[in-house]
Amino acid sequence: MARLRPARTCRNVNSQAWARFSVRKPRKNYIRARPHTAVQVFNTGTRKNGYTLTLTLNAEDKIQLRSNSLEAARIMANKYLENNLPENYHLKLCVYPHNVIREHKMMSGAGADRLSRGMSYSFGRPISVAARVQRNQAVFMVETMAENRSVAAEALRRAASKLSGKFRVKGA
Repeated sequence: MARLRPARTCRNVNSQAWARFSVRKPRKNYIRARPHTAVQVFNTGTRKNGYTLTLTLNAEDKIQLRSNSLEAARIMANKYLENNLPENYHLKLCVYPHNVIREHKMMSGAGADRLSRGMSYSFGRPISVAARVQRNQAVFMVETMAENRSVAAEALRRAASKLSGKFRVKGA
């Protein structure tokens, strides 16, 4: 797989979304082939009705989060919770990466001006997908018992370290 650009190149929400992909009307697509998302599992842990505490990780600003960073954050939080609270938590990823990120690859180096097509057809090719997160929107949610508040908050703090942008842990 090709190396992706850094997250700072596509984390800002400053243009319209390019997520149009239709199976029923393929000629109407903006995106011919949608990249696969890196997120495989959205719910981990054990679902129970007896949990007394719900903590969420909320974004402080509008931001785009790529699917590979969401998966890395989920793995980190799940591993910490599994080691400290085995089968006594439920971790949920609350956003889905719909937005297609495009890249216009340009040649560089000697002779690139003769080989490259410049900015003609500069729409770009799809390279990955991202989730658009609004201000104060929950990205992750942890349900557990009230006495495990510090462990759940630490798991969400560790997950936030894998994501670009500013996040805050809120308890409900």
